[in-house]
Amino acid sequence: SVSNVPVADPENRGATNRRAAASATGVRSPLCRGRSSAVGNLPIAEADRIVKLHLDTDFGGDPDDACALTMLLGWPGVELVGITTVLDVDGLRAAYVAHVLALARREGIPVAAGAGVSLTTPERADPIAVDERHWPLDLPPRPSPPGAALDLLARSVEAGATLVAIGPLTNLAKLETVRRGILVRARVVVMGGWLRPPAAGLPGWWPEMDFNIQWDTRAAAIVAATAGNLTLVPPTAALPAHLRTADLPRLRSSGALGALLASQSEARAEEYGMSVLGRDHVALPDDLLNFHYDPVACAVAVGWPGAVVEEARLRLRVEGGLASFRSEPKGRPVRVIVDVDGERFREAWIAAVEAAQRQAAGAEPMV
Repeated sequence: SVSNVPVADPENRGATNRRAAASATGVRSPLCRGRSSAVGNLPIAEADRIVKLHLDTDFGGDPDDACALTMLLGWPGVELVGITTVLDVDGLRAAYVAHVLALARREGIPVAAGAGVSLTTPERADPIAVDERHWPLDLPPRPSPPGAALDLLARSVEAGATLVAIGPLTNLAKLETVRRGILVRARVVVMGGWLRPPAAGLPGWWPEMDFNIQWDTRAAAIVAATAGNLTLVPPTAALPAHLRTADLPRLRSSGALGALLASQSEARAEEYGMSVLGRDHVALPDDLLNFHYDPVACAVAVGWPGAVVEEARLRLRVEGGLASFRSEPKGRPVRVIVDVDGERFREAWIAAVEAAQRQAAGAEPMV
């Protein structure tokens, strides 16, 4: 998840120049190869191969986590082998995950509540708990035994799954701390990592807005230093991917999960003044509801071809309590998403959400 609080728009390169430069130096993800499906022309990995994913999430705050999970449940060729929650003191975030899985009839996916607080502060950040527009008020928490989340993460790594972190990196850092060297063997995709300001016409975005990294800079430093195959999806790169009011009729008509995502997104947009943010920035739609930060990161992990990738050597620097990635000749090799095709993603996302609910209704086979 990422903070949506707007800040002033900085001076930076124009969107056209940014896309041109990225296209000149970018390379496509290896997972982009493969055939297309009938679901919104979504790419499948090789026809005889399933992409295994493990989702690590701070579910229950910004609805983009729920939007990401629902998308993955409907994306062809994807097997979710495990889900762990972070910043989950009492297991309420895990309960929200279980609720979504129940609506999708995917209760067989293993879920474990993980770290409760940041390794850096140690502060806690609680999910939304008293707003029925987001979640039913009677869901009981689902705490897990100590170590259960790390065990589930380790099993996923051993199974060859890509770890997709769409919350603070506390669970992954703790896994590396207790099982040294395990992240060297893992492919890790992170929603987070500030490198540069966004394109002109988009909201200004500075390192303090990068919640997943800033909430636990110690954890971020551990993962950045040890992950053997790391891809960063900076929030600035995902800003062109939007959820809009115009999407709500199709979303609500898709089923119970779509209706839940619509309700959550409307409530979030009202709280954070997203329509005002949209009207104030020429590169955003006037009917903006939310940014698809976490869904974009998950789509990158499964090989969606609408993202532009750059190879870079980066080092995480923490100055004044703020962390940002710097380009350095002796830095670690990292893949960085620098741009996405927002309109293409909008259709891919909602098509996958619809597919997840057709599967729940028995109209399509599940992975």
